[in-house]
Amino acid sequence: MDNQQAVITWREGGIPVSARFDDPYYSLQSGLEETRHVFVQGNDLPARARPGFRIAELGFGTGLNLLATRHALGDVPGPIHYTSFEAYPMAARDMAQALAAFAALDPAPLLEAVAQGKTAFRLGPLHVTLILGDARETLPRWAGMADAWYLDGFAPAKNPELWSDALMAEVGRHTAPGGTFATYTAAGHVRRALAAAGFEVMRQPGFGRKRHMSTGRKP
Repeated sequence: MDNQQAVITWREGGIPVSARFDDPYYSLQSGLEETRHVFVQGNDLPARARPGFRIAELGFGTGLNLLATRHALGDVPGPIHYTSFEAYPMAARDMAQALAAFAALDPAPLLEAVAQGKTAFRLGPLHVTLILGDARETLPRWAGMADAWYLDGFAPAKNPELWSDALMAEVGRHTAPGGTFATYTAAGHVRRALAAAGFEVMRQPGFGRKRHMSTGRKP
């Protein structure tokens, strides 16, 4: 199982870029606003959140999605289960630099957990589990289900393995009835794969310069 550490380069303005995939970890315009628009609002959160609600994510990256979700949930009672699949975890020092611009989200507890090598920890109402390794291997073995998916791998053109028909089928298989997904991409092959996986797929207005994104619901 390949869970090598991420190799990061930095663009002007402190934007982290994956050297492996030559793709930024978040929007060059506003990473936090993109996360809120695409993943939080795209899954109708926090309105749907309730004790026992399950969020799953492909691509943990900087942890920004997790922190934005924690901030959005506010005083929502837990537990809310948050499971993230990541093949190339970011070193704590790189994560700290990447999240420095988002101090209002209080990244310190996350950074402490990452620095200690924890893969299971609490963040307010969120019970977080990090599953390291290639999602093509780890997701089929996962015994859990999700009520909401954050599909946040690097762009399909840069990282096609994380958007394959087979992996999207696994996303569908691990989604509860009435569950949803949201993703920044509107690529046709991804939308078709998610439709084949059992989702009613919708194209939505994207964030910033991106015209479209995708959401879906499993009947």
